[in-house]
Amino acid sequence: MYAFVPAALFLALFGVSVRADRRRFRNAVYLGLTFIFASIGLLTLVPDLPHGLGGIIVAMVFLVPALGTVALGVFLIGNGLTMVRKEGRRPANLLSFMAGVGIFALISFVLTLGNQGSQRWDAVVGGVVFLAGYVSFLFLCFLAYAYLYGRIKVRGDVDYVVMLGSGLIGGDRVPPLLASRLRKGMEIHDAQIARGGRVPLLLTSGGKGADEKVAEARAMADWLIAQGVPQDHVRLEDRSRTTQENLGFSREIMLAGDPGYRCVVVTNNFHAFRAAMTARKAGVNGQVLGSPTAKYFWPSATIREFVAVFWEHKIVNLGICGAIVALTATLAVNAG
Repeated sequence: MYAFVPAALFLALFGVSVRADRRRFRNAVYLGLTFIFASIGLLTLVPDLPHGLGGIIVAMVFLVPALGTVALGVFLIGNGLTMVRKEGRRPANLLSFMAGVGIFALISFVLTLGNQGSQRWDAVVGGVVFLAGYVSFLFLCFLAYAYLYGRIKVRGDVDYVVMLGSGLIGGDRVPPLLASRLRKGMEIHDAQIARGGRVPLLLTSGGKGADEKVAEARAMADWLIAQGVPQDHVRLEDRSRTTQENLGFSREIMLAGDPGYRCVVVTNNFHAFRAAMTARKAGVNGQVLGSPTAKYFWPSATIREFVAVFWEHKIVNLGICGAIVALTATLAVNAG
């Protein structure tokens, strides 16, 4: 049972870290390491298990991920084609398609060059697989923990419901993606009132873009009021241009209104975990909840969010990737 000690250690670290703050990316990494070491622990039990059960464990650890990778590649390519058909051929809409193609390109690379009988090529293939494995590990950690984080519920009273802005249609109309956030904010607002708690203020956050006629916060507030929200329940933060500014400027307003405030921030579900990380850095006292997003839009948006999170930790991630490349180059040269 000693083989499960590392998994237990990382599970304990995960629990302590989540209890301290749910909004840290390291929580996702601890969770991923827990699963990896638990899988290794299961493999050490295989020789002592009945043949059928041992085979099931080996299949779970190796075969299921392999088949899952192929299935994921097919799904991403199909989703990419759907994105292009529904949203156009902008680079951001091609992310899932390119990721799916990348998966099959990597498989082809390994199968083609891994059978050359050359130590140099073996070193190169090993390095590429290790590099892809590292990025894939972080992505799966992000995906799993973002899903768990998205299960957070509002508990107790909140003073503010902050709704993050996005681009407007025609410069002054709320698009469906933003309307989803506003409806979620209204649900929280109404639920708080229904349970007899304090009446939270709805704080719309978003400045005026160069191609917009009004500030996003103004358009959002008008949408809420048109839906029946009392005007005195709405506040505006209309200076921000980025998520970081959304949260920073909103924090200033909330602190001015109540230094001991507690809030909930609303964005779309694919953006919730990264927004939560930004909220922590901005010193916002509250968790982030996600509103529904069209299913076909979610994969590309999630990949985009992961790329942003990866880059936010670029010193560590690029350092590790650089070390893998350097080690691969050294092994390839020495294999000469």
